[in-house]
Amino acid sequence: MCLDEQVNALLLAGDLYDGEQTSMKTARFLAEQLRRLDSADIKVFIIRGNHDALSKITKELVLPENVHLFGGRADAVEVPRDRGERPIAIHGLSFAKPQAPESLLAKYRPPFAGVVNIGLMHTSLDGSPPHDVYAPCSTADLLASGFRYWALGHIHKRSATEGPCAVVMPGIPQGRDVGEHGPKSVTLASVLDDGSITMEERIVSLAQFERVAVDASGVASWSDLAARIEKALGEATSRSASDHLVARLGVSGVTSIAWNIRRDADLLRTEAEARAERIGNAWIEKIDIDCRRPVVDSTESADPVEALRRTMSDEVVGSEAFRTEADGIVNDLLSQLPPECRRSLAPDDTGLDLLIGRLASEGSEEVLARFAAGSAQEVR
Repeated sequence: MCLDEQVNALLLAGDLYDGEQTSMKTARFLAEQLRRLDSADIKVFIIRGNHDALSKITKELVLPENVHLFGGRADAVEVPRDRGERPIAIHGLSFAKPQAPESLLAKYRPPFAGVVNIGLMHTSLDGSPPHDVYAPCSTADLLASGFRYWALGHIHKRSATEGPCAVVMPGIPQGRDVGEHGPKSVTLASVLDDGSITMEERIVSLAQFERVAVDASGVASWSDLAARIEKALGEATSRSASDHLVARLGVSGVTSIAWNIRRDADLLRTEAEARAERIGNAWIEKIDIDCRRPVVDSTESADPVEALRRTMSDEVVGSEAFRTEADGIVNDLLSQLPPECRRSLAPDDTGLDLLIGRLASEGSEEVLARFAAGSAQEVR
C-alpha cells in the first residue's frame, strides 16, 4: 500500500515481534520489505513496544538506511518534503524495558512551532481493558499536547479521535485469533497544505475471524443441522470484508439430538468443514456446542439417562462439597493464566460463580451425552 499510494513515510508504533520470539526468518522478511520501501525513497519510523523490548532479534536486525528506529530517549526527526510543502516532524520514544508503568508523555519533546508535529507512542491509553497497563496516558492529555497527530500502538482494536489533534489507535493489520475478530486495518493519513490532516481507514486483513451463531432449536436430524450451518456460514462469508473468513461456530438451542451433537462433535466439525469448502474462502477454527435436550419429567421417564441428569443436577452439582472442590480447581487454573485472561473469564466474585456454574453445566451435558444411546436414525 505504501508503494501504491507513494507515501512519504510509514509509521510503526511498536510490537513488530511477539515477546521472546527468536526466529530470524521473521526478521529477514521484515528487512526485505523495508528495503523495498528504501528503494522507493519511503521513510520508515519505528518505536519499540513492550514485546519488542523482550525480543532477542530486535537488537540483531540490521535495518536499511531509510529506517529511523527511535531509542529509549525521546527524539524528533523531520520528514523530507517537497519544496513549499509544510514541514512535518515525527516524535518518538521506544520502550527500553518490557515494563513501563508510568506515562511517557512528559518525556516527549515539546511540539515545534510552524511544523506539523506527529507523535509515535506505544501505550495502553486510559488503561484499555482487558490489556495490561503499559505507559498509560489519557486521550485528553494527548489532545492537549499541542501535537497535530498521535499514531499509537499496543491495543489491537481500532479507535480514532478526530479534531485539531487526531489520536489514532489503528489496531492490528491482521487478527491472529477469534479474540481479534472482524476486519483489521491501517490508517492512511494525509497532511494537507493548510496543515490539516485527513484520515482514511484501509482494511488490509487477508482473513478475518468471526463468531458465527448457528441456531439448532427444533432440529430433528443431522442433515437439517448441516443445512443450518451452511446457511449461517454463507451469510457470514458474504458479510466478510476480508478475502477469507475463519469462523468459530456457536451451535446452540434446544433439540432432541442435543446429545448426539455433543457426542459426535468431531463428525459435526467434518460436516462443517465440507460445507465451508463448498462455500469457498471459509474455514472452521472451532465449534462451540451449547445444545440441550427438551426438559422432560424425569420422575415419569423410564430413560435411565434422564434419571442420571436429575441426580447430577440435584445431588452432585448442587452440593456444597462439589462447589468447594470446583472452586479450588477453577481458581488454580485461573492463577496460571495471564492477568488479562483472568479478568476476562472472571472479573469478580460474581463472574467466578457464573463461570463455575457454566462449566459444571457444560460438564454435566458432556457426561450425559456419552451415556446416551442415540439411535442411528437420530444421528442421520
